[in-house]
Amino acid sequence: MTTRDDEDLLATAATWKRDGHGVAIATVTATWGSSPRQAGSQLIVDDQGRMLGSVSGGCVEGAVVREAMEIMADGKPRLLDFGVTNEQAWEVGLACGGKLQIYVERIE
Repeated sequence: MTTRDDEDLLATAATWKRDGHGVAIATVTATWGSSPRQAGSQLIVDDQGRMLGSVSGGCVEGAVVREAMEIMADGKPRLLDFGVTNEQAWEVGLACGGKLQIYVERIE
């Protein structure tokens, strides 16, 4: 199901692309246990470091942004896996332990 927020996110990505920027989109594809965002949540990133949306928060999101920058440069999509125990969760900015997969690709 597409929501208004999803449409706004994709419209912004299209605008950034139309304005000549490199753009990548990250999508949560699966979660296990607790996760701050559900499957289908998205984050867009442009080559200037602008971001809109969210796939997790904390250092997980920072890692996704770094990967997105590399993906904009090399064009190779990636499936990223993140997982933490409950004890590690607070250290990395997650509400509690869990796992998530995030697919990141360059928008052509």
